[in-house]
Amino acid sequence: MSSYMIEWMREHRITEVECIVPDMTGVARGKIVPKDKFISEPEMRLPEAVLIQTVTGDYPDDSVLDPVDADMILQPDQNTIRFVPWALDPTAQIIFDCYKSDGQMSEAAPRAVLRRVLDLYAQRGWSPVIAPEMEFYLIATNPDPDIPVTPPVGRTGRAEFGRRSYAIDAVNEFDPLFEDIYDYCHAQNLEVDTLIHEIGTAQMEINFLHGNPLDLADQVFLFKRTVREAAFRHGMYATFMAKPMEGEPGSAMHMHQSVIDTASGRNVFSNEDGSPSPAFYHFIGGLQRYLPKTMPFFAPYVNSYRRLTPYTAAPTNVQWGFDNRTVGLRVPHSSPAARRVENRVPGVDVNPYIAMAASLACGYLGMVNQIDCAEPVQINAYSLPYELPRGTEDALEQLKACPEIAEILGPRFVELYIAMKEKEFSEYFRVISPWERKFLLLHV
Repeated sequence: MSSYMIEWMREHRITEVECIVPDMTGVARGKIVPKDKFISEPEMRLPEAVLIQTVTGDYPDDSVLDPVDADMILQPDQNTIRFVPWALDPTAQIIFDCYKSDGQMSEAAPRAVLRRVLDLYAQRGWSPVIAPEMEFYLIATNPDPDIPVTPPVGRTGRAEFGRRSYAIDAVNEFDPLFEDIYDYCHAQNLEVDTLIHEIGTAQMEINFLHGNPLDLADQVFLFKRTVREAAFRHGMYATFMAKPMEGEPGSAMHMHQSVIDTASGRNVFSNEDGSPSPAFYHFIGGLQRYLPKTMPFFAPYVNSYRRLTPYTAAPTNVQWGFDNRTVGLRVPHSSPAARRVENRVPGVDVNPYIAMAASLACGYLGMVNQIDCAEPVQINAYSLPYELPRGTEDALEQLKACPEIAEILGPRFVELYIAMKEKEFSEYFRVISPWERKFLLLHV
């Protein structure tokens, strides 16, 4: 137990500690323990299988799981200790890394997967930089999942309707909620920046400042908990589902990515004269080649693919272009020092650790193998062919056939992830939808 954490807890008069491990779906697993026990009994364990639960709480088939179900040894990352601002008693939250008995990090832990990719960059003298943009919907409470969701009521006493993109007054409808969100984020050192109203009804976007991918993944992971908790306290839900409402745009986690030369601090995407560098084009080339093969990491659920439809502010291909929002890979206007690639493919329903690891892995393979990219697109990219998998089964088959990505992310991790997603899909496939009952029950 580090002296820093002990002193931090004493300074904040902590009485309880949330010991958190992000699982593959992005759910916070772990234990809540009294502060004194946390300090006096620092060794903590959890079965590795908790990392591999499906979103429904089930597990993959026994053929891919170790029947021994051995414990992981959990080690707190002192850099992640934060206050839980909504807790009734003074409570700390700490994110833990997961280790096997031999001292190696668990291949199933999403944090370990991202660390693995960042280590590959470090070996080349590179430091990736990421800035995520988080879209989400505010919705009225929806205790019955069979009933479609609806927008919440704002301060005027009316539910929002129509398109209110970038409308200041539409954001102010929920001003008390956003005051709490920003206060909660500040208390946790979550570096949130701009707030805007997105295209959808009561759809919002909050952006993060750029930084180290592992730190940003931690922040996004905690941000989702924070926004949901704040919404509960204001009598509504906040959802990070990719496509929660029919007829409305989906929600994304756009990722702005660049790579810094660690020794000099220079953006490797720019030449000394300010022009785009070969590494910039190769990074895009890697994304274009491997994004379709890694879609289970960017569209993890059946619902995710409902977002990826034309003319809904979501991409349908991996074309790239300068300041073109119809492509999957957008290059915003910037100075040479800030040159970056915006990956617009991931939905906001992703696990941030896994999505960042996968996107950086695609770019890494492009730079290392000097993969050429296509010419930039200046037209409406929705007029071009659809290039992404159409659904979960297609996406998983493409991932299975991509050993290069498995080698980067870890073969065992990819095997477990695929098994988990196949289990989720089999559970989904057993459910009879309202559409089927409506149109097939009495007409076929």
